[in-house]
Amino acid sequence: MEATSTKPYFMRAIYEWCTDNGYTPYMAVKAAGAAQVPMEFVRNGEIVLNISFGATSGLKMDNDAVTFKARFGGVSRDIYVPVANVIAIYASENGQGMAFEVDLSQTLSEPPEAVQDTSAKKIGLAAVSTQAEVNESPSVAGDHKKTEKKSEKPSLKIIK
Repeated sequence: MEATSTKPYFMRAIYEWCTDNGYTPYMAVKAAGAAQVPMEFVRNGEIVLNISFGATSGLKMDNDAVTFKARFGGVSRDIYVPVANVIAIYASENGQGMAFEVDLSQTLSEPPEAVQDTSAKKIGLAAVSTQAEVNESPSVAGDHKKTEKKSEKPSLKIIK
């Protein structure tokens, strides 16, 4: 029997540590594979999400994915992030937390049916499922190559 990954357990532990100490937990995510995040906020193929109690509704961090609802520009969105897409989880106030290697070969190409939102295109959600879609335009392809280089060594930035 293959052992369960330690990554989701560390993620939950850092989240709990942040909330216990009055910090705001942030999660850096690779916006690829089955991840459903608002693409208008994605920069260099990544997005940083505030996952605090006050910023989310129905936050669920299980061994496969992190799901919740959050408001972006006043619009409620369903967010789905496979654990494999999580780059880091940390306290926004001091940057303390944990960074992870991202191995997107472990992710599904589509989120589970229960999570898929049929109105995703109407409200601006994206589920990036193939690399071919990313390479359709030359300007996006160049950005994708830059992102690959940056994602080799995860780094945390304090966002104020």
